[in-house]
Amino acid sequence: MGLIYLALYKGHGTLLNRLIRFWTRSIYSHCELVMPDGRWLSASAMDGGVRAKRIELDLAHWDLIPVPWADANRIEQLFRANQGRGYDWLGLLGSQFLPITIDNKRRMFCSEFCAAGLGYPLPQRYSPALLGEVVRHIHGLNLGQRNEAHA
Repeated sequence: MGLIYLALYKGHGTLLNRLIRFWTRSIYSHCELVMPDGRWLSASAMDGGVRAKRIELDLAHWDLIPVPWADANRIEQLFRANQGRGYDWLGLLGSQFLPITIDNKRRMFCSEFCAAGLGYPLPQRYSPALLGEVVRHIHGLNLGQRNEAHA
């Protein structure tokens, strides 16, 4: 079975991408989970909500972080349960731009979908930037633990 990746969007994008980058003080404005079969799963404002898509990887626009601990079955179940559901604009504004948590159980935004797929608690609290930091940290810890086990 192939690896799953967290893909973080750093391309120019739309006005929304620029606002998210500005507000989170990050180069990232969107995220996706890239499955071993080549599907990119996420919730996308541009595509109207939770969807699967094939995206041609351009490393000038995306950073990829392997998530070898990710559970493909969990991600697929989350996707099937939410596929076609709308984009959570209110949740995005409430949890990312205001100091309140609004979680619409019928809608999702990108980092909420990815964090839930990776099994993180309170997935609506993650921005693409924070999720990237957490995944990089965990990936670093996993690499360190693997290296210590072989030493």
